[in-house]
Amino acid sequence: MRLAALQADFGRWLQGECPDAATRLGDDPGLDVYLNNYRSQLVAALESSFPQLQRWLGETAFLAAAARHIEASPPSAWTLDAYGEDFPATIAALYPDDAECAELARIEWALAAAFTTPDIAPFLVEALGAVEWETARFAFVSNLAMLPVKTNAAALWQALVDGTVPPAAQRLPAPGAVLLWRDGFNPSFRTIEQAEATAILQLEAGMQFGALCTALAEEHGEAASAAIVGGWLGAWLRDGLLAALH
Repeated sequence: MRLAALQADFGRWLQGECPDAATRLGDDPGLDVYLNNYRSQLVAALESSFPQLQRWLGETAFLAAAARHIEASPPSAWTLDAYGEDFPATIAALYPDDAECAELARIEWALAAAFTTPDIAPFLVEALGAVEWETARFAFVSNLAMLPVKTNAAALWQALVDGTVPPAAQRLPAPGAVLLWRDGFNPSFRTIEQAEATAILQLEAGMQFGALCTALAEEHGEAASAAIVGGWLGAWLRDGLLAALH
């Protein structure tokens, strides 16, 4: 058997227990050992990537979800570190009535992904005086991620990390988003309202700051909009989320 065919059959056995592949490989009892090792490594990769989800679901439910994911989604990247990318989708399919489970998984994955981005110096408050605010465009730091949420999954994650009793899962009064970023070596996040999430998306798409302020003033009035956008800007600067204003 050629090496390429041998490798292909070995992959078919590991990923789907293909009986024809096992026959061509000689039905060696050692195939089961390889299969168990393969699955154990994938489970370990998911456990490493989603420790808080594992605590929330419980060991038995997490292992069942991992088994379902391994069966449906064999690895496609060169490193097992990337294997959990689609696991939140598996969780969403398994727990359609418990949205906090998939949101918790997405939060964990996004926080881990933030550590793979390069360090970028945040915009300094001292440079604000030179900004032409009417035409200013915002560049956010590359390790910033934003996830839409409908539940208090962020509060659940924090409680699980802190080792405290998590609150009951519940839906937010209105859909919002979670901002996630890396502050040095510390994962950081906060839940925001949909209006702020929309503003960030608009600014990331190239909207000028003056245009954003005008749109908010038309909706809320000048005084209220100034307070709203001022609060957002202050929080972005405080959290180090802005890379540049130009």
